[in-house]
Amino acid sequence: MRNIRGVKGVIYAIVSSATFGLIPLFSIPLLHAGMASPAILFYRMLLSAVIMAAVALLTGRNFRISWRDFGVLAGLSLMYAATALGLLRSYDYIPSGVATTVNFLYPLVVTIVMTLFFRERSSVWIVIAIFISLVGVALLAWGDAGSRDPGRGLAYAGATVVTYAVYIIGVMKSRAGRLDSLVVAFYVLTFSAAIFLVYALSTSGIGVVHTWPTWRNLLLLALLPTVLSNLTLVLAIKEIGSTMTSILGSMEPLTAVLVGVVHFGERFDLDAAAGLILVVTAVIIVILQTRHTPPAPPADIPTQPQE
Repeated sequence: MRNIRGVKGVIYAIVSSATFGLIPLFSIPLLHAGMASPAILFYRMLLSAVIMAAVALLTGRNFRISWRDFGVLAGLSLMYAATALGLLRSYDYIPSGVATTVNFLYPLVVTIVMTLFFRERSSVWIVIAIFISLVGVALLAWGDAGSRDPGRGLAYAGATVVTYAVYIIGVMKSRAGRLDSLVVAFYVLTFSAAIFLVYALSTSGIGVVHTWPTWRNLLLLALLPTVLSNLTLVLAIKEIGSTMTSILGSMEPLTAVLVGVVHFGERFDLDAAAGLILVVTAVIIVILQTRHTPPAPPADIPTQPQE
């Protein structure tokens, strides 16, 4: 029985991280079609919130929260929205595989913050992992001079590392950690949709979607790397724990790089391959070191509310 649960957990974790890595597959065609980033993110968050609400209702969740919880979730939504926007904007300047791999550095930032400010145990391996990750990102960015503005692209992607780490820590250490995971995800997605509605109306506008290819990409963007990735992440943590789930999260940059190379014809040479391996290795080192730190957050806390 334990072996069956382990196999199911591994499958859930792989599905979660692999689907999250599909964000470029559906968002980049929308950008190329002329749809502005704020509009894309508004539709994505709105559709995801509707789907998440349907799932929560079908499973009998209670949506009632206190005003204090409301404020906390609104604050977390700002970090989540900033992460989604930064990652999408980075696609304009650097390859999507590089952007997603840089974003995957967030476990390092989480570990550093938890060690410095929350007195969690650390080790020399953390320092080694940080150095390895920096070298890996440098190799990934090497040779991207042909991009329109690689410096700006890396800045956008790098900012998502901080905002997503703040989101993760906020979920772990705030009142949100005591709420149902589906309810938290619903409110975060709903607040994020409201944020991007205001942002879109004040900048590019929302626009009316007329074509089926655009609706298809928006629906798949909401369903696969957002809703499905969230739900399978929670199931994986319950079956095999947060450590193993995080290790299998390395499918995220691998999937994004594969999509970028195969579907969008992005560069992938020895430097990029070495950089990808180093980043994934650094994150795995950090995750393995957390086995000797205080327990992970409860299994029903959604630690990846999909950009």
